[in-house]
Amino acid sequence: MIACLSPNGQNLNKGDAPPTRLLVATLRGITLLERANPTAPWIDRGRTLDGHHCSSLMVEPRRGGIFAGMHSGGLYYSADGGETWAPRMDGITIKHVFCVAYAYHGDKIVLYAGTEPASMFRSDDYGLTWVEQPGVKETKGRDKWSFPSPPHHAHTKTMTIDPRDPNVIYAGVEQGDLLKTTDGGANWRVIDDYSKPTDWTYRDIHLVVVHPENSAELYMTTGMGLYHSLDAGETWKLEVDNSFYIGYPDHLIVSPHDGNTMFMAGAGANPGEWQKSHRAESAIAKTTDRAKTWTKAGKGLLEMERVAVEAMSMASYPGGFTLFAGTTDGDVFASTDEAESWTQIAGKLAPVTKGNHYRALQRA
Repeated sequence: MIACLSPNGQNLNKGDAPPTRLLVATLRGITLLERANPTAPWIDRGRTLDGHHCSSLMVEPRRGGIFAGMHSGGLYYSADGGETWAPRMDGITIKHVFCVAYAYHGDKIVLYAGTEPASMFRSDDYGLTWVEQPGVKETKGRDKWSFPSPPHHAHTKTMTIDPRDPNVIYAGVEQGDLLKTTDGGANWRVIDDYSKPTDWTYRDIHLVVVHPENSAELYMTTGMGLYHSLDAGETWKLEVDNSFYIGYPDHLIVSPHDGNTMFMAGAGANPGEWQKSHRAESAIAKTTDRAKTWTKAGKGLLEMERVAVEAMSMASYPGGFTLFAGTTDGDVFASTDEAESWTQIAGKLAPVTKGNHYRALQRA
């Protein structure tokens, strides 16, 4: 089984056995970690696509293709488990590919790519050609979209596809809007019940999760905290605000064994504060009651007060699942006991980082 770990890409991988290969998106390409069997130690096999800052990774399980979105190098495809790569940019007119996703329409595989500046492209031939979906960049109110760091372009940070209806997609623009389509991307509308005039940050969308037991139940991590919806996004409740020790949540994963159990990773405050303190105050937390209460779940994680956990993913398989986490120091950790304890499986890689987050947190 092959799994991926990236700041903005696919965070769920499924297979018939524990993973023996992990692709890690870094500031300097993709690091390939491998082990001989599920109990053997992980070995660093080196980098591919060195020189490219990898933002997102996705394994499409039916055909086994892997797609990698780069900060300035566009989109790449691998048919051999990440050993070799080829560009897949025919029709994608924006070279900063922020996130990638797939959907199954019966036997047909549809791929999506989100970009910076914020737009979305669709492929119906497994990435050979792409067509821009104009509804995203033509959203009313787009003039308010922006991002704090230069060049201040908002980006399509996340795309989440309803596993029960491939035509339903939630696209999160950071910073700008939460968008929803019910026709596979042809038409989009803004969902904004969560947004309040008193919010200190404007519609800072990080990740949308459709609960695997109920398509109407959504969770959304943002710059304001963690939101929860029970009506497919029409209304939202703020479950965790900025006063929580993960005041700036990013990644959220639901346990495949118990829908009440979830794992959340993020920082104590927003990246603007990191510039002042040079500390992210990161943490990983676990809930067993659907986000009502949380406990810290980071035993074995190193220097969490300084670094940022910029990527978290899950590989599930019969009988269990493994969580992976990557930091701005280039350390990678794994947990096989539902985040109760973590083991470092790689260290001193290039930073695992969204944008330039790593710069504020580098060692003196």
